[in-house]
Amino acid sequence: MRLTTKGRFAVTAMVDLALRHQCGPVTLAGISERQKISLSYLEQLFGKLRRAELVDSVRGPGGGYCLARPELSISVADIILAVDEPIDATQCGGKENCLDEHRCMTHDLWTNLNLTIFRYLASVSLAELVAKQREREQCTGSEHPVVLDKRLSAVM
Repeated sequence: MRLTTKGRFAVTAMVDLALRHQCGPVTLAGISERQKISLSYLEQLFGKLRRAELVDSVRGPGGGYCLARPELSISVADIILAVDEPIDATQCGGKENCLDEHRCMTHDLWTNLNLTIFRYLASVSLAELVAKQREREQCTGSEHPVVLDKRLSAVM
């Protein structure tokens, strides 16, 4: 399985947004500054997140982005799939043509790994990540860049 910065940055940006959206729309410039992610990259990611109906955009002065659904109903898998990040440990993209148009001997192993990873990512809600980040901030008494749950970091 390979997750690129696209999936990682999308999850991080969504956690940042969820931490702040109660105060109104959140700007991508603010997320960019806090998380050290390129503004143009965030614009690309948020276009995809908007099309997947995970975020809504608000235009004009005071505009930005807000969540389109409750945090509890958005999973990490939803976010990763929205930005077109494949969750696939097979060599063949699931087409079963790993070796010279034939199925490799370990195809089922990698397919089952894909399923396990997807189920795990689907079981972690944005609300969980936000709660853990708020807990960390309370413990340290300051706001730090979002650091994902160790369980999630190990998978990514």
